[in-house]
Amino acid sequence: MTQRSHLSPVWSQLTGLDVVSGSGATVKTQSGEEYLDFTAGIAVTSTGHCHPKVVEAITNQAARFIHAQVNIYKHDLLEPLAEKLNEITPQSIDTFFFSNSGAEATEGSVKLAKAATKKPHIIVFQGSFHGRTAQTMAMTTAKTGYKAGYAPFPSGVFVSEFPDPSTSGLDEAAAVKRALDNFDLLLATQTAPSETAAVVVELVQGEGGYRPAPKAFVQGLYERAKAKGILFVADEVQSGFGRTGKMFALEHYGIEPDIMVMAKGIASGFPFSAIGSSYEIMERWPVGSHGGTYGGNPIGAAAALATIDILRSEGFLENVVARGAQLRSGLEELKAQYEIINDVRGLGIMLGCTIVDPATGLPNGELVNQILRHARENGKVILMNAGTYNNVIRWMPPLIVNESQVAQALAAFEAAIKANL
Repeated sequence: MTQRSHLSPVWSQLTGLDVVSGSGATVKTQSGEEYLDFTAGIAVTSTGHCHPKVVEAITNQAARFIHAQVNIYKHDLLEPLAEKLNEITPQSIDTFFFSNSGAEATEGSVKLAKAATKKPHIIVFQGSFHGRTAQTMAMTTAKTGYKAGYAPFPSGVFVSEFPDPSTSGLDEAAAVKRALDNFDLLLATQTAPSETAAVVVELVQGEGGYRPAPKAFVQGLYERAKAKGILFVADEVQSGFGRTGKMFALEHYGIEPDIMVMAKGIASGFPFSAIGSSYEIMERWPVGSHGGTYGGNPIGAAAALATIDILRSEGFLENVVARGAQLRSGLEELKAQYEIINDVRGLGIMLGCTIVDPATGLPNGELVNQILRHARENGKVILMNAGTYNNVIRWMPPLIVNESQVAQALAAFEAAIKANL
């Protein structure tokens, strides 16, 4: 009789693979098989699995201090990390709070916005994913599966339209106008600016299907927030730290947010996150009203410092841009050949392609599952889906991926398409 696992069954499983090691863009299983990992731990292992400089930083720090609790004493990596983040974030961001996860940092950003403005409401956008805590579930609209069965949620969360020309049937300008009109209507009918603390937006939606926000929409939203005294919170949990070819996605949009949320790629896989804002906003957060036992963990800080150094090294982001261009070009070529690929979108190496039934144009999540399975079993490439209807294949390899590995992944993808037509 097979013994039942003592692990909770709540985790969904993409592959069922038992891995024992990872290096760069690959992982190895117990049976010795090697797979090209184009999930990067859901866009987390920015510098690849076990980058030598990150491993060295973690190892050295573990010998000095594993847990230095920030309410009790300040370890010697807190200020250096804050200074380094100050160097790479916009001028509007100069003060930082450290947490453990994206959801925790996002929830903290909402607390900060409410404390700073003394207003109770926030606005999020259709297709968003902000986390799985009670507050961030209330903010998540990518799909009901993330929140079904857990109501009631914290109140004061309002949802506005996110423009998506690929599904709305509108051109980009019309889709942007409709979304901004919807935002204006929301402020006029449901949550007045005098009661709205912040808008919280993913500049490139993650779980919602790797949808980059049109630049005109972001700028229009930003201008409205500034004019009405509403804080602009950029959720860069998945899009930050080089993922889009720039250090942060907001650099594509020419904006300086009031608050930034950072996680995932910040520490190459070590659980670490950060909230960034101006000192003027941060000092309105009552002392002791927010915290966390593990926030600012010294090993995480060491991993983050090493990660940022690698991302800023000569040629690193140029490789991200080049590999993103190679990947997009390959996907566009496949789109021209296969009707099941409806859309290719994204920034840098944060790309998505939508899979549809060519006869109806409707999302085909089951076909995506078949493609993912074939690519994994036959091409030894691990890919992942996203989107409300699970019909978006998202491409998020480690940022150190090379030209031949991108070509290998594209070949496995095409073979999987052919096998399932």
